[in-house]
Amino acid sequence: MRTGGEIEPERMALRIEHADLAIEVLPTEKALKGVATLRLATSAPQTRLLIDLDRNLTVSAISVDGRALAPPAWTNPEGRLAITLPAPLAAGARPVVKISYGGIPHVAVRAPWDDGIVWGATRDGKTWMSTTAQGYGCDLYWPCLDFPQGEPAGVDLHITVPAGLSAPSNGVLVKREQLADGRTTFHWRSTSINPYLVSLNVAPYKEISATYSSRFGNRFPMTYWYLPGREQQAAGLFEEFPQILDFFEAVVGPYPWSAEKMGVVETPYLGMEHQTINAYGNNYAKDATGFDWLLQHEFAHEWFGNQMTAARWDDFWLHEGYAQYMQPLYGRWREGEARYAVMMEEFRLQIANRAPIVSGGNPTSEEVYEDKGSGPGSDIYVKGAWVLHTLRNTIGDDAFWDVTRRVVYGRPDPKPGNFKPRFATTDEFVQTVNTVTGKDYRWFFDVYLRQAALPELVQQRDGTRLTLSWKAPGGAPFPLPVEVQVDGKVQRVPMTGGTATLDVPERAHVVVDPASRLLKRSAAVEAVQRRQP
Repeated sequence: MRTGGEIEPERMALRIEHADLAIEVLPTEKALKGVATLRLATSAPQTRLLIDLDRNLTVSAISVDGRALAPPAWTNPEGRLAITLPAPLAAGARPVVKISYGGIPHVAVRAPWDDGIVWGATRDGKTWMSTTAQGYGCDLYWPCLDFPQGEPAGVDLHITVPAGLSAPSNGVLVKREQLADGRTTFHWRSTSINPYLVSLNVAPYKEISATYSSRFGNRFPMTYWYLPGREQQAAGLFEEFPQILDFFEAVVGPYPWSAEKMGVVETPYLGMEHQTINAYGNNYAKDATGFDWLLQHEFAHEWFGNQMTAARWDDFWLHEGYAQYMQPLYGRWREGEARYAVMMEEFRLQIANRAPIVSGGNPTSEEVYEDKGSGPGSDIYVKGAWVLHTLRNTIGDDAFWDVTRRVVYGRPDPKPGNFKPRFATTDEFVQTVNTVTGKDYRWFFDVYLRQAALPELVQQRDGTRLTLSWKAPGGAPFPLPVEVQVDGKVQRVPMTGGTATLDVPERAHVVVDPASRLLKRSAAVEAVQRRQP
């Protein structure tokens, strides 16, 4: 169940240059049978290889550079496959390791809040199966390097399924091969994919496809795989694909995987951001926004998570905070400021402030997502969104989107073909804000990301004098500008040194932060939260 966290130096030195995964899905036994051929690279000498593979999956054979190893050469007592090498590897070596394995994989109990294989059935009793692995890791069904920078540069995935079933997956369909006994093998190829995003989906799917014409001049396929009998609902969801695509390309930049596809597949659980084959199980439920929030949120991860990947789980707010924030921004794009404000207020009521969003350490996925433990939990979503909201309102739209593009693409001028997938850290994000604005905003992020408590804006009014002062956790200066509305007229107050005094008419009506642009402590919100069960 452990993914991420502290990494042994020898394992951190490994990279997967290419993974060839041949996996047969056996629905009757609820089992998998696989052969993984991993082309590795090591930046340090190695006498053994440490590969992650869940111990539910028994290893039957291993070879290194074509040389078969005897069973005593490997052990896997705790889901960390240790392979003793027949000869030491020097730094720079590129061994090819072939691992044959199989068994009954871990079954998710409450996906996607936990992980594993999700076995379902269609209305007429046919197999409907999908995988999800963000929290527990890729090793649930293939031998991998289970940490963010263990991302393979390329994956070929050969999925064999019983007759009458299909297996949409990541990347481009290279070949579909009908076997003599009626089974079918689907060969998919993808590039630079996060380890936990390699996805198996099996059902008697039908599909809708169309070609998207991008505002950047390129064209690529959009495809939705859905269960038979849901044609009308599927068509309605598919209508949203080009609308959402155009929004993201307009405000962020070009779709990162246009050389492959935009893909979505109906799954027997709520959803997950599987690169180019996002899992969708929201049962076609739109709310008052008029769009499917689940589809839109998971699709945001094609930029925030798949194109730009957090270097460590401690930086995961860059995935989830941005993806969450793109929902009200999309509401604003569609309907205007009122919709945006309503959606942001919904998020505000969910912020818990139990732990900092960024710990400064190297936590596991579980430690980050643990709502009732020492981690930030859902605050990486909702508080992260509010941090970005406050940042945008502080530095302005132009600077905010410049920062966003630089962090996502590694450059301010992304166009199809001029960028590659990249890793990002919180420190890099802060430095990018400083570079774009020409100002030092470390004070902003030290409070919002590295402290649990929110800053409090204290107001004191004495006759014609209004004094505002920020009370930040830790007592550090917090010079965040504040808007003040006096008798209907709004002015921006600099708050140099974290405080400011204004002259206002004695009976003037004063509203501080009238457009709710800033994340700050609210006694009213805290009272509501205390009343909630």
